[in-house]
Amino acid sequence: MVLLLPSTSIVIFTFVTLVSSVCNLVTSDPLCPPEYLEHEIPITKEDIDMMQFAENLEHLECDLFLWSALGFGLDHVAPQLVMGGPPPIGAQKANLDFHTRKLIEEFAYQEVGHLRALKTTVGGFPRPLMDLSAKNFAMIMNEAFGYELVPPFDPYRDSVSYMMGAYVVPYVGLVAYVGTNPNLKGYVTKRLLAGLLGVEAGQDAVIRHYLYDRAGEVVHPYNHTVAEFTNRISGFRNRLAMCGIKDEGIIVPHYLGAEQRTESNVLSADINSLSYSRTPPEILRIVYGGGNESVPGGFFPHGANGRIARNFLLDQPSHN
Repeated sequence: MVLLLPSTSIVIFTFVTLVSSVCNLVTSDPLCPPEYLEHEIPITKEDIDMMQFAENLEHLECDLFLWSALGFGLDHVAPQLVMGGPPPIGAQKANLDFHTRKLIEEFAYQEVGHLRALKTTVGGFPRPLMDLSAKNFAMIMNEAFGYELVPPFDPYRDSVSYMMGAYVVPYVGLVAYVGTNPNLKGYVTKRLLAGLLGVEAGQDAVIRHYLYDRAGEVVHPYNHTVAEFTNRISGFRNRLAMCGIKDEGIIVPHYLGAEQRTESNVLSADINSLSYSRTPPEILRIVYGGGNESVPGGFFPHGANGRIARNFLLDQPSHN
């Protein structure tokens, strides 16, 4: 698979444009000073690799949300962002009520914007092959519960099922951004990450609140509540990542709640109520579904794209 990295001319153009914009701000509007300190670096090569890694997760969310809400994906909405990548496997329109569909439609268009911002700032690569089939989600749920659910879990069945399926994805991107943040050097990429993280965190909070409002409901046709589903999914992701507790369901023991005084857990966070962070290997272990960053599977049957992800793959040429 050919990976398209940004050319030097794109980075130089971005830098010149930003410098020009900053100068215009300084001279034209003293009440609105520039966001960045003088003589800072806009983008580094390492920043490009790290932010391109995020494009895999943004592609995953984008097509999941677009297909579920509208019945078509990125190929229809913004085909230039696909860059020739294959269509996702098994994506379909979900059976959503009006309110839920409008939420997911908004999320979908937000993800289109995220991909545009990333690819125009740090360059991009063809959309990787993704498996968004009900069968793949069913396998995730079976692993989370430790036995085969009957009938197989289908996130496209109804609104609650869909939001539990959606619970599987945005939080992974959120913690990936938190983990990337301290490693960035350029002010352009730092600003980009902060903008992306703010919206990703908001999406995750909406999904978690939606499920928290239904925490005690038994999910048809299974004898498990919504809260138990979230706890099982979060526990499964912790096991896959193999780096301790960095993921929590919507109802937790007091020792995991805010200040160890609450069982409600609408926002998943550490002992100081700060967002957890994950590294690229942890993220790949989760989205590949097998706990190994070198063995593709799960949402990415052929592996994620970009220099960082491809360098983890066994028997794969690295891309420079």
